[in-house]
Amino acid sequence: MQIHVVQAGQSLYGIAQAYEVPADEISEANQLSAPGRLVVGQTLVIPIAGMYYWVQPGDSLYSIARRFGLNVNILADSNRLSVSQPLQIGFRLYIPPEPKRDAEINAYIEPRGEEVSQSLRDAAAEAAPHLTYLAPFSFRVQRDGSLEAPPLDGLASIAGQNRVTLMMVVTNLENAQFSSELGQIILNDPAVQDRLLANIITTAKQLNFRDIHFDFEFLRQEDREAYNAFLRRAAAVIHQEGFLLSTALAPKTSRTQMGAWYTAHDYRVHGEVADFVIIMTYEWGYSGGPPMPVSPIGPVRRVLEYALSEMPGSKIMMGQNLYGYDWTLPYVAGGAYARALSPQAAIDLARNRNAAIQYDYNDQAPHFDYTDDSGNPHKVWFEDARSVQAKFTLLKELGLRGISYWKLGLPFPQNWLLIEDNFNVVKR
Repeated sequence: MQIHVVQAGQSLYGIAQAYEVPADEISEANQLSAPGRLVVGQTLVIPIAGMYYWVQPGDSLYSIARRFGLNVNILADSNRLSVSQPLQIGFRLYIPPEPKRDAEINAYIEPRGEEVSQSLRDAAAEAAPHLTYLAPFSFRVQRDGSLEAPPLDGLASIAGQNRVTLMMVVTNLENAQFSSELGQIILNDPAVQDRLLANIITTAKQLNFRDIHFDFEFLRQEDREAYNAFLRRAAAVIHQEGFLLSTALAPKTSRTQMGAWYTAHDYRVHGEVADFVIIMTYEWGYSGGPPMPVSPIGPVRRVLEYALSEMPGSKIMMGQNLYGYDWTLPYVAGGAYARALSPQAAIDLARNRNAAIQYDYNDQAPHFDYTDDSGNPHKVWFEDARSVQAKFTLLKELGLRGISYWKLGLPFPQNWLLIEDNFNVVKR
């Protein structure tokens, strides 16, 4: 598919003419809320196989073939040209699609309240054809080893209809926070572990979960080895029952990285024990921090390259956010939290505030500035087709297992289009 960045003066009709694709198909693919009012800097995914390239000064078939990783003869044949034929500036070349590779795709979904809302069920149904796993968040461990389940209304049916594996996310959440004290109890009391593992197996069988996913966070440094021992014990039980075991890992760049979110997560042991891991490569920009991209490509790469020194890429799923943040400026530590918003909402906000969307090519992330009705300046960082394609390219370069999204319910239709363009989604 083609990623087109809207320029000043362009209209949907004119873009559709350039690509010879009906305007309503582009609008529908991108779920445009205002197709007659495109935002400068907004990305559009053009629903075509392959893409087009317009010849620039200095280009040759050989240089263009190298740029897109193509054999020059294939490029020439695709455009009914001779390899030695000179190219006119502005000539439109067709770039055939790259072969797709297999990938596993996960998405967390977080129901709030007593039931799964219709909007969340709709989001799950939209994403499910593109998913290997669906992960309701979360089954919360109690201090006696029992489990408090999330609402699941309709999610199992959606998963079953789309051959999606249900992932049972087990957490040490207590009072809506990850609890080091609860983690200490779970990881150091064999009787609690016995009850917990028995309850996990019983629940998984009853509700048709086939992957058990441990997301234990904010653990004490001194519980690192206890967590490792628990995972080895859990793996023996879980694998004997025929289930997969996966874990969530904080984004580390070294084995000795300190901090409450990092020290108890031993990448090497998780890589040995788990069938796969999900590395939470997001939240550099977060609601309580200063404005910056949520998942800048450089830090993401450094985390994944460290992970590859501890485990094979076939066990690693890259984490990816489906949201951005809107910060009120100036940022004050401890002040008001930034507001989370979906990529679609970010574009609507830019349109309503007459803000042009910029793109940081170093971080591979879109952003814009605006002023609210009270005169306060704002900074928005979010995701678009370019930023998520950069992550897919990195995934393929590093040979990773796949990608995992936090979380469904924040509309980003371009992401699902590009998954289908880049990958053969594995169904287990």
